[in-house]
Amino acid sequence: MTDPVTTILRDYPAVVLDGALATELERRGCDLDDPLWSAKLLIERPELIRQLHADYFVAGADCAISASYQASFAGFARRGIGETEAAELMARSVRLAAEARDGFWADAGGGGGRPRPFVAASVGPYGAILHDGSEYRGDYGLSEAALADFHRPRIAVLLAAGADLLACETIPCLAEARALLRLLGEFPAARAWVSFSARDEAHTAQGEPLAACLAEVGAHPQVVAVGVNCTAPRFIPAIVAAARAATDRPIVVYPNSGERFEAATNSWAGEAACDAFASDARAWYVAGARLIGGCCRTTPEHIRELAAWVREMPGPGGADRGGPATAGDLILR
Repeated sequence: MTDPVTTILRDYPAVVLDGALATELERRGCDLDDPLWSAKLLIERPELIRQLHADYFVAGADCAISASYQASFAGFARRGIGETEAAELMARSVRLAAEARDGFWADAGGGGGRPRPFVAASVGPYGAILHDGSEYRGDYGLSEAALADFHRPRIAVLLAAGADLLACETIPCLAEARALLRLLGEFPAARAWVSFSARDEAHTAQGEPLAACLAEVGAHPQVVAVGVNCTAPRFIPAIVAAARAATDRPIVVYPNSGERFEAATNSWAGEAACDAFASDARAWYVAGARLIGGCCRTTPEHIRELAAWVREMPGPGGADRGGPATAGDLILR
């Protein structure tokens, strides 16, 4: 049987990702002022995570990204949680997303023409466990080998739990991306997307040329998509254009609201710039993005607006089977 990731990338012109997890849980009243961030709820209130995944599927998402961004053996150990329980919590993050997907799919009676959603296991950067905003800076001072050693055990757990894909996300520097690519070779059946955090339209968060990083990462045979996430929406058009020129891999973009995370106060500052999220996303698609969603401070409503026009495009067997779109493709019926 063909797996859901292969099916959707082969047969559908666009993939609708979900939106924010942690910041949406906070908006719903959860206290995540904790180094574990959303992973805290894997311990305390896993049903809230499952419900949010379900809400995103109902809104139109084709993919749930698991609540494992801030989950790691080192992070859980700091809370006195041993390896066995930590592994179970990370596996739980994948199961919660899968349970929400399966429940939605059963209730929808097979989706009504939608593709069967898939589960991407979040592999957040090493900087996430530092809880100091390092994922927006890089410069960890760690070797590629040390970064690989950090990521290896949790990747093994997430894959064993049944994730369809690894979402290696908010990666601030090429060294960490290279460490993750090295690890993919140790798990030959695994596939991943790799999305960087970007400081502007042309550089990773650490300051490296983004196009060159995307080209290098996109050349790896186990990488199914490359792009950026948790990056200001105003940078996305230029990033998509540069990515199209740098790689033939599908392009993934899921920006944040445009606000800026202040690590010192654990808060967001600046003005939100996602009021026109759905129309902006159409422009990203026209420019060449294939997998589109939202990151911090986006909501199920943003995903609902995005999915509304994606569902109007030709599906399996239609004229558009995944190549670049034209403006005419996006005229709503």
